[in-house]
Amino acid sequence: MSKTSSMGRGMMALLAVGARHAEGFDGGTVADIAARLDKDRSQVSRSLKGAQQEGFLRRTGQREYSLDWSILTDAQLVTEQRLKTDGLTALEGLASETNEACFLGVLSGNSTVTIGEQVPDSANLVGSWLGRPYPAYCSDAGQALLWDAEEDEIRKIFDDVEFVKHGPNTPVSVDDFLKRLNEARTRGYSIVDEEAEPGLYSLAAPIRDFKGEVAAALQVVGPKSRIGPQREAFAIALGSWRDWLEVQVGGRRSSLIQP
Repeated sequence: MSKTSSMGRGMMALLAVGARHAEGFDGGTVADIAARLDKDRSQVSRSLKGAQQEGFLRRTGQREYSLDWSILTDAQLVTEQRLKTDGLTALEGLASETNEACFLGVLSGNSTVTIGEQVPDSANLVGSWLGRPYPAYCSDAGQALLWDAEEDEIRKIFDDVEFVKHGPNTPVSVDDFLKRLNEARTRGYSIVDEEAEPGLYSLAAPIRDFKGEVAAALQVVGPKSRIGPQREAFAIALGSWRDWLEVQVGGRRSSLIQP
C-alpha cells in the first residue's frame, strides 16, 4: 500500500464526513462512511482514526466522526495571510498589465476597506487608501464583495444607510444598487462608473476562499477616460489575476469573466 494511496483514502473519508455535515448530519459512523464510499469498513475505520489522530476529526459519544472545526480557524488565518502576501503579487501583476492603480478590498459592515494596493507612478494617485473605509453602496469593491449575498441580506446591510451622492452616478437607493449588482453578475465583473467620485471608473471581481465564500475583491481603478476604452482588455487581465489569487487562498478556479 503506497503512502499516496493511503493519503488519498484518508482524504476521501474526510470529505465524506464533510458531505454528511453539508446534508445536515452531525457526523457519521464508520458504517455510514463506508457505505457512502462503498469501501470495506476496516479500511475506512483506519482512515478515520488516522484523520482523528491528525486533528482533522473528532469522535462523539455516539461513535460518530465529525469535523474538528478548529481546522477551519487555522485555514481562515492562512487565507487572511495569503490575501496579504499573494495578494500583493496579484496586485503587482495586474498593475503591471494595466498601468493603473489596483486594490484589494474587504467588507466591514456596510463599508469596504482596502487591505492591499499597488499604484504605478503613471496612475498619478496621491495618498494611500490602506485601511480607509468607504461606503459599500458606491465603492469600487462594494458590488464584488456582495456578489453572493442574498437580497434580504443586502437590504439589511444598507437598512440604516443614507445613499449620499459621491459622484454623478451614485446609486440612489438599495433597489438601484441591487439592479447594478445583478447586471454585474450577468457581465461577470462589476463596473463602478463615476459612482464613487466624478471621473473615476473601476472594474472589480470577487475572490472566493476555501469555503467558497467571497473573502475579498480585486480592483482596477482610474480615470474613466483611460480605463473605459480598455475595459474589455482590463477585464481579461482582472479575471486572470483573480483566478490566480483565488487558487492561492484555496478557492476553486472558475473564472466569472468572459472575454
